[in-house]
Amino acid sequence: MLNGNSARVTLEESTASCESAGFKPATELSLTPSARFLQVELELNLHLRQLEFGEPVRYVYSPLEYAWDTHRCFVEKYCRAGQSVLFLGMNPGPFGMAQTGVPFGEVKSVVDWLQVTGEVGRPAVEHPKRRISGLACTQSEVSGARFWGFFRKLCGEPELFFRHCFVHNLCPLIFMSASGKNLTPPELPAGEREKLLALCDAALCQAVQVLGVSMVIGVGRVAEQRARRALSAAGVDVRVEGVMHPSPRNPLANKGWEAVARAKLAELGVLTQLSNT
Repeated sequence: MLNGNSARVTLEESTASCESAGFKPATELSLTPSARFLQVELELNLHLRQLEFGEPVRYVYSPLEYAWDTHRCFVEKYCRAGQSVLFLGMNPGPFGMAQTGVPFGEVKSVVDWLQVTGEVGRPAVEHPKRRISGLACTQSEVSGARFWGFFRKLCGEPELFFRHCFVHNLCPLIFMSASGKNLTPPELPAGEREKLLALCDAALCQAVQVLGVSMVIGVGRVAEQRARRALSAAGVDVRVEGVMHPSPRNPLANKGWEAVARAKLAELGVLTQLSNT
């Protein structure tokens, strides 16, 4: 939320709280993996609302607030016991998770393949060039289309992918400058960045323990490096690897991301679990 005429921004208070979302304190054993995972995210939301961001950040969107309905649909549908691999992105894109509440959530993939449903609201303050249209958004996000498109070709049905894997973002917030330019967490001022990522690191460690995965695959070098450092520092015993990010900003990804991803997953021993042949 833009705070008056100041260049400072803070996240709006959400109507969704732990209790109103149905996640009252309970022992871990009484909750399903999806419920425990959502609880971790709700607690992270509470901490993130206390943060403020200065220039160059002018707008902060929190899809886990205004798109909680679709996000919860995704998690409850696909987060389950027995998954061994977590694909980890960095933070939402403006035409992906920012619209749908789903990591790498290009709308067509989310609606047609993942079959996620639900209502998507809007941030309290929107950039005029970055409006939220939810599942009605007509602009495709290349990274998400590549990511989910690859696994759709590989697995055929979502059930095969999610039998073994889940997908998550380290940071659930999207940041924009006054011009509407997307700002990634590494582009934030150092002090604000470290406060943000310290909270996200702690939540990641909790999420990995809740999921019980044996491998975290960072999508992009930044996510990989951050996950390795956070999980190692917390003493979480999990293998951390990485795969090239499918972003169109990456010239190598534009030359054939699917082939690179396929080769890396084969090297990691993940590809055979996901093939539908």
